[in-house]
Amino acid sequence: MHLPERSNPASIRQAFRECRKPPATVSYSEDRVPLARETKDQVISEYAVKDGDTGSPEVQIALLTERIKELTEHLRSFPKDNHSRRGLLKLVGQRRRLLAYLIKKDNARYRVVIARLGLRR
Repeated sequence: MHLPERSNPASIRQAFRECRKPPATVSYSEDRVPLARETKDQVISEYAVKDGDTGSPEVQIALLTERIKELTEHLRSFPKDNHSRRGLLKLVGQRRRLLAYLIKKDNARYRVVIARLGLRR
């Protein structure tokens, strides 16, 4: 504890109050973490086209859909969180671009993905 230069009673009391305050801790809420490792592994294994597949459009779309669902739930709890809302809109745009790519390359795979994910297209 550091006492002020002048020893007036008010500043001494203030120094003692600051000393008794609990330290500020940094805590991260569970819903702020992008995706849990277990969830991500489960989604990858479920939508993978072949073993070791993490980059196919199906896997990427499924992972983005999971993140979009979590962010949507977060925004229901915190409707004024505009920074997260911007992130959500970026994820939705990225998923739309991947879906557009998939429909252009292989329409059958596109139909399978949207049916499995329950997207409204």
